[in-house]
Amino acid sequence: MKVADNLANIEDKIQQACEKSGRSRQEITIIAVTKYVSVGRATEAVEAGIKNLGENRDDGLLAKYAELNGRADFHFIGSLQTRKVKNIIDKVEYIHSLDRISLAEEIQKKADKPVKCFVQVNVSGEDSKHGIDPSTAIEFVRDLEKFDKIIVAGLMTMAPFTQDEAVLRECFNKLKQLRSEIQNEALEYAPCTELSMGMSNDFPIAIEEGATMVRIGTALVGEDS
Repeated sequence: MKVADNLANIEDKIQQACEKSGRSRQEITIIAVTKYVSVGRATEAVEAGIKNLGENRDDGLLAKYAELNGRADFHFIGSLQTRKVKNIIDKVEYIHSLDRISLAEEIQKKADKPVKCFVQVNVSGEDSKHGIDPSTAIEFVRDLEKFDKIIVAGLMTMAPFTQDEAVLRECFNKLKQLRSEIQNEALEYAPCTELSMGMSNDFPIAIEEGATMVRIGTALVGEDS
């Protein structure tokens, strides 16, 4: 299907989720996860009205950045190796996967200006997922104070891949509660207003539970082009 048709379907679901939860559509940003598709398909997404593209590898991001710089904002959404920071740091609007101090140190070294970062939290506790333990999140954010090139824009998580709505809601709600706790710290460098959560299979539930950014790949751009 054309990206524009997929986007229309997704917009309908977003609108329904917003109405169900009493939210405004303007509160939600769609990030098209283009890591499995070509530059051409990513371009189609931008032409369909998508303004934000998410990549989890530096080479994929660089290829699409070379073609689409100025037409879309780029988000690094995968686990980021410290040695790859220098390749993407001046090309992204957000890094969604800050999960260790060594990565913060590298961002601090390589960034020319403050970078908006999401602290990745492993709410589900699954070994297969990256992110810090929720019990250490507040302490971790406090430890970021010494890095003046890092702005903690919000929190990110990946929910379990399940059809169990109760499990998904619990995961997303935990992240929202954790965000509130961090906001209560009133840290200037950590406004923590955003919640990056929800993917192709669960984004309506994530929106109902407070997501401000949803990362949609398969349902929007597919997996291969």
